[in-house]
Amino acid sequence: MSAALSDTAAPAGGEAAPPAQAGGTSPGSGLLQVALALVLPVAILVAWHLATEGRTYSLIPSPSAVAVALYDLAFGGINDDAFSASLLTHVLASVGRVYGGFALAVLAALPIGLLIGRVPLVRQMLDPMLQILRPIPVTAWLPLAMIMFGIGPRSAFFLVFLGAFYPVLINTVFGVRSVEPRLFEAASMLGCRGSAQFVKVVLPAAMPAIFTGLRLGLGFAWVVIVIGEMTGVPTGLGALIMEARQLSRTEIVICGMIAIGVAGFISDRLVTLLGRRLLAWSPNHG
Repeated sequence: MSAALSDTAAPAGGEAAPPAQAGGTSPGSGLLQVALALVLPVAILVAWHLATEGRTYSLIPSPSAVAVALYDLAFGGINDDAFSASLLTHVLASVGRVYGGFALAVLAALPIGLLIGRVPLVRQMLDPMLQILRPIPVTAWLPLAMIMFGIGPRSAFFLVFLGAFYPVLINTVFGVRSVEPRLFEAASMLGCRGSAQFVKVVLPAAMPAIFTGLRLGLGFAWVVIVIGEMTGVPTGLGALIMEARQLSRTEIVICGMIAIGVAGFISDRLVTLLGRRLLAWSPNHG
């Protein structure tokens, strides 16, 4: 029997082998991934329940108390206090500040990163100062932000901008510096020279690293939103957490943390899906 026939021969028993699933995955693998992703959250909930349930007084509320508070925070009808049915208002306020500050950071970091990565003169002028400012934590900027922009949402925008700026900048510079020199040579041979190489060569080749910076920057934007909303804004998840902390409403604090985590996760998934679509040509992101 020839090798070709032996490669396509049916297994013992005369039954043909089932066709492989597209992409090398089976329907059960998706369920397995979901199950594996739920192992740690379920374990945390069980440990949390065992540690807090049944106690008459505890600084940490039980999962059931947090679930009730989260429902009231979202829909009202249980406690009927200042927090009831206010979740959507706080989420929308924080989303506006996060995405507004993140958009400003991207608009500033992308061109600066492209120039630093590609133009030696710009790198010598800007990179040392930016590297000095980069280690300063966002919390250290809080008093100065309140002096410069006053108490209100503008200070929150500025702090979110700082949190997102450096991840986008650093990954953009890394992506530009990692472009293969042969690509510039090939582009020059095809008549693409000067500033046109930024659009035709540099930007496409650096896009995988840039999208990594976008994910990191948006993640940091959600991290610093609590700090940004400590500047006296009346609404927002950070303001919600600060007010609940002052009133010793720990269950509301945890609800705010959960809302930030879910919103950050959804934001990251959106950037990831956009990156997969725009980087379908890349073997690492396609």
